Amino acid sequence: MPRSVNVVAARRRRKKVLNMAKGYWGSRSKVFTIAKNTVEKGLQYAYRDRKAKKREFRALWIQRINAGAREYGVSYSQLIGKLAAKNIGLNRKVLADLAMNNKEAFKAVIDAVK
Repeated sequence: MPRSVNVVAARRRRKKVLNMAKGYWGSRSKVFTIAKNTVEKGLQYAYRDRKAKKREFRALWIQRINAGAREYGVSYSQLIGKLAAKNIGLNRKVLADLAMNNKEAFKAVIDAVK
């Protein structure tokens, strides 16, 4: 009896990998085995960087809050400590947005904790 192989599924699987590799340079987008390695590595980077993105944004927000707070003579750590003591529940994302785009509201927050 001849060997039975599921060519339909195999072709679909390879086509999916090659479609994910579109835009890659040279054989990385043409040859299945090389494309597969490149796509797998790219997916590893994507997974890792979804986590790193959160850390990078938090660091950016902290820098913006610190810069905004120092204009009014308060350091970042003092501001966060006083916000926690007064039970003001603004997160860093909102505080950073206020510090960048709405100086009056940010000053009101700082005056509330002083």
